[in-house]
Amino acid sequence: MSASGPPGGRTVGPFGGHTVEPPGGRGVEPPTGPPLRYGEALAALESRGRYGIRLGLGRVRALLASLDHPEREVRGALVAGTNGKGSVIALAGSALRAAGYRVGETPKPHLVTYRERIVVNGVPIPAADFARLVAEVLPHADRVARRLGPPTEFELLTAVMFRHFAQVRLDVALVEVGLGGRLDATNAWDGGVAALTNVGLDHMDRLGSTVGAIAREKVAIVKRGDRAATGAQGEALAIMRRRCARMGVPLLVAPPPPILGWTRDAIRVELPVLGAVDVGLRVRHQAANVAVADAVLDALGDAGIADVPTDARREGYATARWPGRLELVTVAVDGGTRDVLLDGAHNPDGAGALAQALDDLRPHLVGGAARPPAPLTLVWASMADKDVAGVVAAMSASLALDGATVLCTAIDAPRALPAVDLAAAWTAGNPRVTVRVSGGPGEALDEALRLARGPVVVAGSLYLVGEARARLVDDPDLRDPEEA
Repeated sequence: MSASGPPGGRTVGPFGGHTVEPPGGRGVEPPTGPPLRYGEALAALESRGRYGIRLGLGRVRALLASLDHPEREVRGALVAGTNGKGSVIALAGSALRAAGYRVGETPKPHLVTYRERIVVNGVPIPAADFARLVAEVLPHADRVARRLGPPTEFELLTAVMFRHFAQVRLDVALVEVGLGGRLDATNAWDGGVAALTNVGLDHMDRLGSTVGAIAREKVAIVKRGDRAATGAQGEALAIMRRRCARMGVPLLVAPPPPILGWTRDAIRVELPVLGAVDVGLRVRHQAANVAVADAVLDALGDAGIADVPTDARREGYATARWPGRLELVTVAVDGGTRDVLLDGAHNPDGAGALAQALDDLRPHLVGGAARPPAPLTLVWASMADKDVAGVVAAMSASLALDGATVLCTAIDAPRALPAVDLAAAWTAGNPRVTVRVSGGPGEALDEALRLARGPVVVAGSLYLVGEARARLVDDPDLRDPEEA
């Protein structure tokens, strides 16, 4: 099967028994709610958060059906996994854009603006479009609620996302699973390709207490007729293979490639077909992610969705960026500069990757050449439902933490772990660091920049990273409209 060409015009044809037509081309346009300003739309969407996380596909399927199935006009890859989903999407999306495709992505969670959760060609959905789409979807959500209960915030966002992607006529969508896979709202979509990055212990209260149980939840995104790709290993890989065999789905397995070296801003890896390739996402754990991204592109080609040539892959991987994930920001402080490293590291696997990254990057950061190197200062926050002890243990493997100071803070959210409890976990888990309780995130960042003699690391929660990034990085695309 030959892949569709890059944009200029999107191929219209059968997909899953459904003939793709322009949005609104089948039947009567559904009713629309009253116009909303951006702030009103955001409040209406976030108010659905009171319904909590309620896994299941019944409500989102009914919502998409009420909207005349916009998801059926979108092809692409659904990406699940414990870690690396966003990196895989960033790498694959960068290569697709380099090849000339119009690409939709769904980063989670957002860092600065909610609009980051729906991205086309690297740019968040415009505020006016977001408000219009929420107004269009809300009446349908109310209709579904009468039969099946109110759709959750994420289910409503999923419907808004697919409606937007259908209206802007994407070539390819790269959609990140929210939680698990089997019962996640995104699994109401069959884009043609299913990818599993890896499987570790996270969200055990909902997905199961073992790698095997969690893997079985995640591999359920593989559907008959798909192509699949994975970087999973061990028991999780065996489960993925069995699922693909049952579904009759060809599976591409992408083991981590050899690492040839790294600098402050990139790594170089050896991919099976491309050979030596530069990757613009920092440090060695991205080797596994670029291998999965390359396999996803192969699967998209085999599915007839997109054909990404070698030169576009090289360019895309080298120029890929993933904000807030081992993102290095240089900040002017007192006539000099300070390196600030932003990363989530909210579970033990992610913390282990950050720990290794700190050891790899330390010689390349400001103050790293001194003997001894200038000590690190960490600004840390966590959610209460995370394995904080496991995260601290994983971070403690880093030699770069010797003599470091950890400033513990808490974000303003119901699920946030109090700073004093976080400090107790760090004190119990790592005697090599000095632990202090700081004020809110802004105060903690100011304190770190004022007192640090070496690099500053902001981590433990992407919500914390988002607050820090909003202060440190001026990005016009992320500015929400000011409304009276």
